[in-house]
Amino acid sequence: MDRGTVAGAIEHLRRRGFTDHFKVSGRKLLALEAGKPFLPRDVVIREYHRFEGASDPDDMAIVYGIESRGGTKGVLTDAYGVYADPAVGAMLDILRIERADGPRE
Repeated sequence: MDRGTVAGAIEHLRRRGFTDHFKVSGRKLLALEAGKPFLPRDVVIREYHRFEGASDPDDMAIVYGIESRGGTKGVLTDAYGVYADPAVGAMLDILRIERADGPRE
């Protein structure tokens, strides 16, 4: 699958173990398949993929690969710009980015 698309990025992450899906629920991230809530301090963003729709603003999205301290790995997606979810944006403002090669933010 083409990693240059949202679906392709999600599939690429899934093949690498990011099999759950995260949703912002209040001040927590909820792993939907595992049914587990996580506080922001208990998860990190391992990677992200940003997609810009040059001709279609509906194609503007970001896919995040997220991992919990306990090993739950999944994805969180959001639009950006006018279509962004404010709850997701607020959560992402407080999450750390720690790539496999070390902390970034």
